[in-house]
Amino acid sequence: MSSSPPITPAAAPILVGVDIGGTKCAVVLGTADGRVLAKESFPTETALGPAHALDRLMRTLAALLARPEAGNAPPIFGISCGGPLNSRDGMVLSPPNLPGWDRVPITRLLTERFSGRAFLMNDANAGALAEWTWGAARGTRDAIFLTFGTGLGAGLIINGRLHAGSDDLAGEAGHLRLAEDGPVGFGKAGSFEGFCSGGGITRLARERILQAWSLGETVSFCADEAALEKLELRTVADAARRRDPLAADIFATSALYLGRGLALLVDLLNPEVICIGGVYARCEDLLGPRALRELEREALPTAVRRCRVVPAALGESIGDLAALAIARAGLDGTLCSPSS
Repeated sequence: MSSSPPITPAAAPILVGVDIGGTKCAVVLGTADGRVLAKESFPTETALGPAHALDRLMRTLAALLARPEAGNAPPIFGISCGGPLNSRDGMVLSPPNLPGWDRVPITRLLTERFSGRAFLMNDANAGALAEWTWGAARGTRDAIFLTFGTGLGAGLIINGRLHAGSDDLAGEAGHLRLAEDGPVGFGKAGSFEGFCSGGGITRLARERILQAWSLGETVSFCADEAALEKLELRTVADAARRRDPLAADIFATSALYLGRGLALLVDLLNPEVICIGGVYARCEDLLGPRALRELEREALPTAVRRCRVVPAALGESIGDLAALAIARAGLDGTLCSPSS
């Protein structure tokens, strides 16, 4: 399928970003320079099934598109969603965080209801596009964005273009195995996601706490089984910043494997910048120094000198701007429209 033709300025429509997540969905009206004009969000309530969330999405979109800011031209939709998905067909394919979303033709549903054009993209790829358009990777030709959130995914910008792969599976860095054993992430023990995600670090912390208790040791930041059940990453991070030795070692382990994972990416793709969001952006002080030392130890020196490793710049706005970045790319004619 060839790329869609760009929209002429005279017919320039409003950009509509749709960020579909397992916890909440957000819809934004925005402009090609990344300004958010209006936003609405609602809980996904996955237990109620996809029909419930899709009905809520349609009603929310209808209300936003009725606002004066939306104008009268057919909209351009950018839809960011966790994979697996098929961006060419505009189809959501049973993401783990969206049970029941089995072959949902999301782009067709939106364009049949509201006309215009719609484009679907994996959320990690969309994050890369947003950081490359407006954030820490702006002005580069070769860049990587790592989500480092609930899971770990990568979006790849190669030679000035987003690289999604044959099946929208390029950049599934979380599935790489970095050790024979370790916390489970992406269904694989010892994976990049197992060591370098919010869920993975929390699982690692629970394992280390149980080991400490088995040796008769006390843990300052987790007093009992009830606290262990409710343990949050923020609690471990706060303890590490207070120099609790166990909490500090948990983050040191994550940082070590982050450095090794980064080394694989740097040696393979030779990027100018790797921007990391989520946990890394909030805990760079705990993760960055050791990760960068390990990167320097493991990767080719020339490639390391070329590459900057930085926190993602868009912060908590990344979901909104990622969806808008998809719509902007559709507006520019650089994406294939499954609905055209």
